[in-house]
Amino acid sequence: MTDQVSTAESDTPDIPGKPASASRTTLSHIMTHSDTNLLGTVHGGVIMKLVDDAAGAVAGRHSGGPAVTASMDEMAFLEPVRVGDLVHVKAQVNWTGKTSMEVGVRVLAERWNESAPATQVGSAYLVFAAVDADGKPRRVPPVVPESERDKRRYQEAQIRRTHRLARRRAIMDLREKRAAEGIED
Repeated sequence: MTDQVSTAESDTPDIPGKPASASRTTLSHIMTHSDTNLLGTVHGGVIMKLVDDAAGAVAGRHSGGPAVTASMDEMAFLEPVRVGDLVHVKAQVNWTGKTSMEVGVRVLAERWNESAPATQVGSAYLVFAAVDADGKPRRVPPVVPESERDKRRYQEAQIRRTHRLARRRAIMDLREKRAAEGIED
């Protein structure tokens, strides 16, 4: 068994880490009437697409190739976004596993014609999986936190990952229990 572990480890070359700043990006977009919902503010789905776009760019940059959205959680809308707002979506890799990455995203908005500072209007955490040309998972470089803020984000991401896995396991256990009891959904 020891030989198998050491052989498997030697078959997988170490991938050098990348600093958190290497893939950090900002996507900016001005909101127009075509982005609005029935209330006249920007539709949450428009903001979610911008969040996914920015996070996908960061995941692709960090992993050095294609990455797909595996999950989005903790999407928070803090303030409404209006037509004419210039929206900035800031994203960075917070944590990496073997083939997955958590990307943290902050959404800021400012009036296009004012010089007031941007206000945070939303935030989200997404998990991306790096994939090869056949759509199979591929390894990603570890993220290297650089600042105290990066270190905090890394530690918080580990907590969120633990909760995601525990939630998934609890749901699977419940489904197995219900199936064993003959309960069909």
